[in-house]
Amino acid sequence: MRLFRCQHCDQVLYFENTRCERCGHRLGFMPERMRLSALEPAGENAWKPLAAPGQSRLFCSNAQHDACNWLVPEGTTDAFCATCRHNRTVPDLTVAANLPPWRRIQGAEHRLVYTLMRLGLPLRDRVEDPEHGLAFDVLADPPEGTGSRVMTGHDEGLITIALVEADDAEREKRRTAMGEPYRTLLGHYRHESGHHYWDLLVRDGGRLEDCRAVFGDDSQDYSAALQRHYQGGPPADWQNAFVSAYATTHPWEDFAETWAHYLHILDTLEMADSFGLRVAPKVAKTDDLDTRIDFDPYGTEDVQTLVAAWLPLTFAVNSLNRCMGSADLYPFLLSPRAIEKLGFVHRLVRDARAAT
Repeated sequence: MRLFRCQHCDQVLYFENTRCERCGHRLGFMPERMRLSALEPAGENAWKPLAAPGQSRLFCSNAQHDACNWLVPEGTTDAFCATCRHNRTVPDLTVAANLPPWRRIQGAEHRLVYTLMRLGLPLRDRVEDPEHGLAFDVLADPPEGTGSRVMTGHDEGLITIALVEADDAEREKRRTAMGEPYRTLLGHYRHESGHHYWDLLVRDGGRLEDCRAVFGDDSQDYSAALQRHYQGGPPADWQNAFVSAYATTHPWEDFAETWAHYLHILDTLEMADSFGLRVAPKVAKTDDLDTRIDFDPYGTEDVQTLVAAWLPLTFAVNSLNRCMGSADLYPFLLSPRAIEKLGFVHRLVRDARAAT
């Protein structure tokens, strides 16, 4: 993600902003231009983006719920934006308690789609591809004692997110119970999207053997692998080869976890580039932790460029977080083997973008 500015007054804006706090202009995101634009009224329900003079836009229908600030491209009859058209199921919004958590989930969903669009990856919905298009089901748990709790997961392009995951206390409870150092809504979306793109780019893209050479044999029984993991936990030396303990479960999970970390790295480095961040510890005797982040991570040729900036950045930000008594921003270690896996994902994405 990068910083945006108001075209009317130059105020720096967050991606999620709907109104400029300095000049009062309404704001809307233009996905086809990757721009957050100040807007002026242009008739009934229509708006003129200052970033696109002479054009007009409509808001996504979910703007009425304060759950989306994306605009629908000019000339289309779509009611929903490039993100919200992937929503297959949303919680019952007539239940007032469902709206705040769904808004938070929508925020994570929009950040995921932003990154997928920046990467130039195939992004078909269920109308365009009824069998394998990317779709989101956000589901509330049934009343106590009337059914099973919703499980976050993926099935042939369908990503299910449990509405309760938007409750910080409940999510922290689950994180602690599962021994995870990190659990967020955006992390869920990035992980589950990894399963989707494994289907598209690896299984259906002719890269299965290449992937197995890096991540292992995915033909092993998945259910049995999950059972082994939850009963026995990860191997003692898991950090030598995996980005997370959960990645040790099965090659599918290893790929999805690595994919999620790749998206973490890209999005955070893009924001660091927007701020022109430089890391140069005064106490270091060598320049191992020196970096200047002044490049677009989405345009890098090799993963080593990303890692060389990522390691010093996360060391610095983790240190700052600890000063506030907060958990590390990035509570993981990247071993050479894990970096090799990130490199596979990087090449896979670049090849897919080139083909597109």
